[in-house]
Amino acid sequence: MTICVAVTGLNAVDSPGPGVPILRSLKESSLKPKLIGLAYDVLEPGNFMKELIDSTYIIPYPNASRELLLERILYIHEKVKLDVIIPALDSELDNFIAISEQLNKKNIKLFLPDKRQLKMRDKTMLKDTLEDSDVLLPETYTIQDSTAIAQVAEKIGYPMFVKGIFYEAYLARNLQEAVGFFYYIAGKWGIPIILQKCIIGEELNTCAFSRNGKMISHVVMKKMYVTDKGKAWAGVTISNPDVSEMSIKILKKIGWNGGCELEYIMENKTGKIYLLEINPRFPAWVYLTTAAGLNLPEMLLKACLGEETPENHTYKPGIIFVRHSWDEIVPMKYIESLSTKAELNHKD
Repeated sequence: MTICVAVTGLNAVDSPGPGVPILRSLKESSLKPKLIGLAYDVLEPGNFMKELIDSTYIIPYPNASRELLLERILYIHEKVKLDVIIPALDSELDNFIAISEQLNKKNIKLFLPDKRQLKMRDKTMLKDTLEDSDVLLPETYTIQDSTAIAQVAEKIGYPMFVKGIFYEAYLARNLQEAVGFFYYIAGKWGIPIILQKCIIGEELNTCAFSRNGKMISHVVMKKMYVTDKGKAWAGVTISNPDVSEMSIKILKKIGWNGGCELEYIMENKTGKIYLLEINPRFPAWVYLTTAAGLNLPEMLLKACLGEETPENHTYKPGIIFVRHSWDEIVPMKYIESLSTKAELNHKD
């Protein structure tokens, strides 16, 4: 029987979501699932990638009620009989966690952290979560008002990173830039806003899959090119035992369940490794793990289905990804279908 899997996060713009690379990984899975897209906007590029998905459906934005999301998912379930949903965005996890039991009763499976784990890895809580460990963190402050920026700057200086609670990070070189970034991010994602000391060094990221705090598999990547939003646009797989061991320790401390990304920086002056943040889902570069020999989205899918996945940390170093844009050419009827019916079936 073919498994039907729905994946969110189909945006693929300057700050791309993980949905498309998750779909690419699952397309190469030995399970050969039927793949469905769940989108928030008609023009999300993943909607039109018929080589990856059979159909796509618009779902309510994360700031809508959980009841609306559940109602929409159950409607989609009636149409395509969903077996698994893989939420791929930070902002939607609260809602999917809240309705997971009701979905499970309909035999729709998810593999997610619980609310406690989600809170422990929050940018505003990491200092408290890891205070009794030897994990290094940059000096970080959470603020509610732009008037606090000058006070924080006296402590950590410029440049500093201005970060959103869910997404986006900008390097501010003076007070004027910091205030501008504060209002820009707050307008998109709300408050609080996070101010973080800038450490000059090499950026290293771990993409991992963990079950109840045990890191089952992971790949370490070094950023080779970064956008103005701090997104990796090119990167290479590397072996770094210190980063791997630190990732194992952190995920065990949190008891993490699911996919995630741990972002680090190795300081040029000292060689010390600092944890910057933990993203509670696979990153947009997750297909690199598949290319390097470890299909982490497939492992997550198997966990959703109740299958045991053996621990495996063996991957190929020196595998590079370079991101680029690609024009999807589609007929107007696709847009009309998504705009009027909030769904698109590529088999029609």
